[in-house]
Amino acid sequence: MHVSHLTLHDFRSYPTAEVPLEPGVTAFVGRNGQGKTNLVEAIDYLSRLSSHRVASDAPLVRAGAERAVVRAAVVRDGRTAVLEVEINPGRSNRAKVNRSPLPRARELVGLVRTVVFAPDDLTLVKGDPSDRRKFLDDLLVLRAPRLAGVRSDYDRILRQRNTLLKTAGAARRGSTSAEGALATLSVWDSHLARTGAELLSERLRLVEALRPYVVAAYAAVAQGAGRDAADVEYRPSLELPDRAWELGVDDLAERLLVEVEARRRDELDRGLSLVGPHRDELLLTLGPAEVAATEPPGPVDGDGDTGEQTGEQTGEQTGAVAVRLPVKGYASHGESWSFALALRLASYDLLRSEGDDPILVLDDVFAELDSQRREQLAALVAGAEQVLVTAAVPEDVPAALRGVRFLVAGGQVTRDD
Repeated sequence: MHVSHLTLHDFRSYPTAEVPLEPGVTAFVGRNGQGKTNLVEAIDYLSRLSSHRVASDAPLVRAGAERAVVRAAVVRDGRTAVLEVEINPGRSNRAKVNRSPLPRARELVGLVRTVVFAPDDLTLVKGDPSDRRKFLDDLLVLRAPRLAGVRSDYDRILRQRNTLLKTAGAARRGSTSAEGALATLSVWDSHLARTGAELLSERLRLVEALRPYVVAAYAAVAQGAGRDAADVEYRPSLELPDRAWELGVDDLAERLLVEVEARRRDELDRGLSLVGPHRDELLLTLGPAEVAATEPPGPVDGDGDTGEQTGEQTGEQTGAVAVRLPVKGYASHGESWSFALALRLASYDLLRSEGDDPILVLDDVFAELDSQRREQLAALVAGAEQVLVTAAVPEDVPAALRGVRFLVAGGQVTRDD
């Protein structure tokens, strides 16, 4: 799979842009603020209908314009399809395939698949649990686009249920404004458990499928970086048995509902839903490291909303023990970058194992890496069907990724032959 042509209208800084593309490596080189990242962002937006840079659509529309259009010719198995999305901030976006309108814009998701490496990827390791949950959910949707609807439904149910919890909590304290809230809450408990169980089931199975790819990718990108043996583990907000990924959705829904009912008092006191996929964590660890048995694994480290990353002991509990250390709070800067890159590489390898090569986007990432990791990453991705690189200067693009080059300056995209 690759993009053979990109067209932009009023997207970010571009009134218009027409960019022919080829398989292999293409680098967009230009000083910061010239619009090189806008080009790869547009392709990524077609993949997920969201940006890897901003949370809302409004910044994607050029100042003074009402809407933006991104159109790309995508080649798959020798056949070309033209994908198009019209971005309308504050209103519903519209999408087309081969000029034919789609009933809903989100039906475009997954028709072209991208994996983006960006400087902000360090937040996958050092950021809040919500950053890692978003990483999982974005990957889920690329694997199975129908899950975009499940994700959206869960967010809507969660918002409604939190509103009811606040109202019901006020009612318990003597308010007369919402006496029926408690009765209504049980209905939303069921909705949360059912939709949450579907999302939880998919995440559990995803992490189990992703784990061997993360282990292999970290070993490849972190040669000589220090601690090895990377691992990932899904930590839900309720107790589940070993091999939880084998549980059915009905079983998970029942377990979620039981836990919701057990936490009812706490939820009413806080006015928040305390059980569900929105409270889960993706635990990232490195190890093992030898520490004294009497030494605790370290401070709790998290954002306070769920499942903080903590050290895990293995082996005998006397004398020196082997401890898996959480990446967040313990890993060096280089190890953290290696783990972040491993998560992206693992995503690419998993998607590739299930179908076409995704399009790899390396957005100003080489400037953030030391020379060893720069060369290792370049060697690992050079064989992808299509790699799109952005860089401020030509020297930031490793020799292994020499290919077609475009110069980006003053809103103009010019091929550098």
